[in-house]
Amino acid sequence: MQNILSLITAPHNAVLTPRLASAVRDALALARGRVGPADWLDAGIACDIPFDGVELKEAEKVARIALRNAPVDVVAQANTPTRRKKALVADMESTIIRNEMLDELAYLAEIGEQVAEITRKAMNGELDFYAAIRERVALLKGQPASLLDDAAKRIKLMPGASVLINTLKSHGVHTALVSGGFDYYTQPIAEQLGFDEQQANHMILENDVIAGIAEPILGKEAKLEALQRVAKARGIDVSDCIAVGDGANDLAMLGAAGFGVAYHAKPVVQQQAKINIRHGDLSALLYLQGYRADEIFGRG
Repeated sequence: MQNILSLITAPHNAVLTPRLASAVRDALALARGRVGPADWLDAGIACDIPFDGVELKEAEKVARIALRNAPVDVVAQANTPTRRKKALVADMESTIIRNEMLDELAYLAEIGEQVAEITRKAMNGELDFYAAIRERVALLKGQPASLLDDAAKRIKLMPGASVLINTLKSHGVHTALVSGGFDYYTQPIAEQLGFDEQQANHMILENDVIAGIAEPILGKEAKLEALQRVAKARGIDVSDCIAVGDGANDLAMLGAAGFGVAYHAKPVVQQQAKINIRHGDLSALLYLQGYRADEIFGRG
C-alpha cells in the first residue's frame, strides 16, 4: 500500500497491544481507508499499519482518537524505498542529553533561575537565540572555569541515545551531533556515543575563568548548513537524512530533512514539525525508519 501508519511507544512502557493496533485499524477502515494487517516491528513497542485512501494528517488524527490517550506516538508517512535514511543530524541538549548545559553552569554559579528563564524563552522562540546565548554567557563571565567540569558531571544521556547511535552505526549510517551549545560538551558526548562528527560553539576561557563566547555564534542557520554539508559530503540529498531536535533553533534543520523529528519538543516546535515523538525514547527514530527488534543494537 502507498502509506504506513507507525505506532510507537517507549520500550520501558510497552503498552502497545494488539487490541490497540486493531482499534486503530478499525478506525482507519471507518474513515473509508483500505487497511492492511499490522506489521509488528517490536512486540509491545512498535508496529506499522499499511493503508490507502486517507490523507496522512487525517490518518494520524483518526488513530489518536482510537488510541484514547494511550501513551503511543503516531506517525503517518508515505511507504517509500527511502524510508531508511543514510545520515542522522542531531541536536544535543534536551535531545541526546537531558540537560541544558548553560542552565547547569548557571545553577552551579547560583544564578540558575535567571539563566533558565532566558533559556526557556529562547527555546520557545520568544527570544532571539543569538542575543539569548550572549546574555547568558555574559551572566557567567568571571565564573571559574572549573564549573565546566562540575557541570559535565551532571550530564545524563537521554533514554535510547546509545541504542539509536549504536544501531545506526552498525547499519552504516553517518551521524553528526550539532549544537547551539558548546564543544566543551559535544566533543566528549560525541566520543562516548560514537558520533562521526560534532560541531558547537566555543567557550572562551582566560586566566581560568569564563570570558565569553567565540564568534561567529552557531545557531539555527549553522544547524541547517550542517545538515546540507553532511548530505553533500555523503553524496546524498537532504531528503535522505533524518534530523532530531527540541528547540526553536532546530526548526530550519527539521523542516529541510527528509524526516524532521521534534523530540519531546517545545510547544512551538511541536506545532511546526511534521513528526512528533512525545512518548517514545530516542529508539523511536529507528522504528520510524522500519528497523525491527533483531536489527537494534545496544538495548539492555
